[in-house]
Amino acid sequence: MTDTVFRISILFAVAVLTAVAVTAAGGQAAGPPQSKTVWDGVYTQEQAARGAASFASSCARCHAIEANGGAEGRNLAGNAFWDSFRESTVDHLLDYVSRNMPNGAGGTLSASTYADLIAYILSRNDLPSGPNELTKESAVGVQIIAKSGPGELPNGTLVRIVGCLAGKEGNAWILNNATAPERPNPAADANDAARPLGTRSYQLKFVLTSLDRYVGHRLRVRGLLIGEGGRDGINVLETDSLAESCK
Repeated sequence: MTDTVFRISILFAVAVLTAVAVTAAGGQAAGPPQSKTVWDGVYTQEQAARGAASFASSCARCHAIEANGGAEGRNLAGNAFWDSFRESTVDHLLDYVSRNMPNGAGGTLSASTYADLIAYILSRNDLPSGPNELTKESAVGVQIIAKSGPGELPNGTLVRIVGCLAGKEGNAWILNNATAPERPNPAADANDAARPLGTRSYQLKFVLTSLDRYVGHRLRVRGLLIGEGGRDGINVLETDSLAESCK
């Protein structure tokens, strides 16, 4: 077979595969998958029932599951759930529970049991069930957001933001052109040097070392929100210079 014939054969095969894919998609090229949320029904009622039994035997000694009931930090329903996991994802919640629960014996339950427990937690937070069971794979990227949509993260949330360090005003450093605060996500850190900046400004408070050498830099900040959405500033825990310029 000559090189010309070989190239034509390859191009023909690609064209056929593309046509098949378009036909399977109803005559239109497939677009990017839409993000799912906890309001799309990501677990089944049967799975939540199994999770209830597992919760009673493995978790109830330490945790409450009634909305806004139980000791602070130990409740898994109501305000405590939303304050801890709003604007996060179900796979993050599943990973956290799998690594840390039961207390002192994290990771000792089966993968399916952990998925059942998350199904139960979602059900107790009045999130709808659906036709398919929750799994480690199906949990990936499912957003935990209020029914009305994303909102500001609550006071005290550990977050990450990226912006331009402008200088110091009084006792606070000022970060301009900043992104909205997000819960830390190590997988996304690699994109922070090139991600689009935002329109917000934050006061960076309780900074333990001088940031003079970073004025004008693109800066990543990790810290705790002071006030909802950081309206009163960020209690800074860590800073990273991503570039010497914000351009």
